Amino acid sequence: MSLGPLRKVGEALGRGGRPAQAAPGLGGVAGQLVYAVGDIHGRYDLLRQLLSSIAVDAADRARGRAPILIFCGDYIDRGPQSAQVLEALIWLRRRTDIAVHALRGNHEQALLDFLADPERGAPWLDFGGGETLGSYGVTPPDQGADLASLVAARDQLLQRMPAAHLRLIESLELMLVIGDHAFVHAGVRPGTALLDQAEDDLLWIRQGFIDFPGPFEKIIVHGHSWREDRPVLLDHRVGLDTGAYQTGVLTAVRFEDGERAVLQARGPAGLQSS
Repeated sequence: MSLGPLRKVGEALGRGGRPAQAAPGLGGVAGQLVYAVGDIHGRYDLLRQLLSSIAVDAADRARGRAPILIFCGDYIDRGPQSAQVLEALIWLRRRTDIAVHALRGNHEQALLDFLADPERGAPWLDFGGGETLGSYGVTPPDQGADLASLVAARDQLLQRMPAAHLRLIESLELMLVIGDHAFVHAGVRPGTALLDQAEDDLLWIRQGFIDFPGPFEKIIVHGHSWREDRPVLLDHRVGLDTGAYQTGVLTAVRFEDGERAVLQARGPAGLQSS
């Protein structure tokens, strides 16, 4: 694949441009310039567009700081371009002028589970895994396929997936703390210290977290749960997922000390592979 458009985006970081629309926010990020991105789900088209907006915004605000770019998981599945998204993240992590952190989502964990045990991990195919297989040129097994078919699909995926993609998925972080904010994929279990959070909750939690009025130990920045094409901006949590694979809207939020701003990429809705 060509990374020409992303290469131009990366080169634009640090140069002038127009800022995003800002809104008041709470909490600090230790003087850093931080951008957190919601669930991409195979929408490489939206990722390219959003990175371009981030580049312009960061160029206007960096003032000598290296921007921190945090991806909050669920890069793959549902949308048609999972392989391209992973390749873009690999390229971004090689850059030295930005600090890139990629968190693990439940969909990346489901892929790893399928690779480790195709029979036990087969449910992944029913909630987006088929699209990821297709992005690598692998025909997904039929629903209810036997073990031999599942193993064959797993083996074909391993043959066609670049080793760097698998290393990326295996190396994803579960949590990142910057200043007053903790960045995770799904959320945290209320009443449990951040250092004691269970991996399953960080990857999968919804109820018990999104309906909790707060406060938490830190302001929790997360993806995973969405209802509309606008992010959730509360004093105790920030929900970044705007259902990109279905709504055609991919969201990032810029964090500076005491301030938040929303940046969005918009494209065709419901763009899923057949």
